[in-house]
Amino acid sequence: MVEEKWVALSNTTIGVLMATINMSILIIALPAIFSGIHLDPLKSNSFVYLLWILMGYMIVTAVLLVTIGRLSDIFGRVKLFNLGFLIFTIGSILLYLTPGKGDTGALELIFFRIVQAVGGSFIFANSYAIITDNFKKEERGFALGINAIAATAGMSIGIVVGGILATINWRYIFLVSVPVGILGTVWSYLKLKETSPKIKQKLDIPGNITFAGGLIILLVGVTYGIAPYKSSPMGWGNPWVIAALIIGAVLLVLFPFVRE
Repeated sequence: MVEEKWVALSNTTIGVLMATINMSILIIALPAIFSGIHLDPLKSNSFVYLLWILMGYMIVTAVLLVTIGRLSDIFGRVKLFNLGFLIFTIGSILLYLTPGKGDTGALELIFFRIVQAVGGSFIFANSYAIITDNFKKEERGFALGINAIAATAGMSIGIVVGGILATINWRYIFLVSVPVGILGTVWSYLKLKETSPKIKQKLDIPGNITFAGGLIILLVGVTYGIAPYKSSPMGWGNPWVIAALIIGAVLLVLFPFVRE
């Protein structure tokens, strides 16, 4: 029988690899995706769609990590890690089946990417913690290193896989994650065991709202800052962008003082 620690390492490595591949898989494939939904992303009113389809996944993942980490301490890391695989797989299926065209199709892709990102957040937030729970102190460096290699490799693999699949059918870019997600969901449910005790604490609502709100506002400001504004090719002069950057930074500075 395979030792529990190797089950944890293989499962979390697959999860991290899958989640990071999907961070970069759209970079080269975006022209094929927009062609598939019959939308020109370079038009001024469509450029925001391009930014959100590309960056929405990373923004949502970054925003949710702290909150999901705390929820995992309360309800169980393995349980929420398994839930992450399931949500990620559902998001990938929805992306593959995206029915809309034009603006509707772009909005559907953004929403389904957010669903996928929520699942990725559950995976990222729990992978390293599960390894820490299952490996002795002297073995953790090796196990965490394997996960780090998977994360780094995933970013490179995603670009290559996205470029290849885009030449065949843009929907395959999202379909490729489905069998891996199903495998991960079933495998983690059947084999991965909870080893860390649940912590009887409540969720830090003020802290999470301040952190998540600040990060969302800041990242949205950055996102619109690189979008065209009026006659300028960039949006850093947009008053809303300037306000978002200031408000987001202030909320993040306040986070250590309001967290419980």
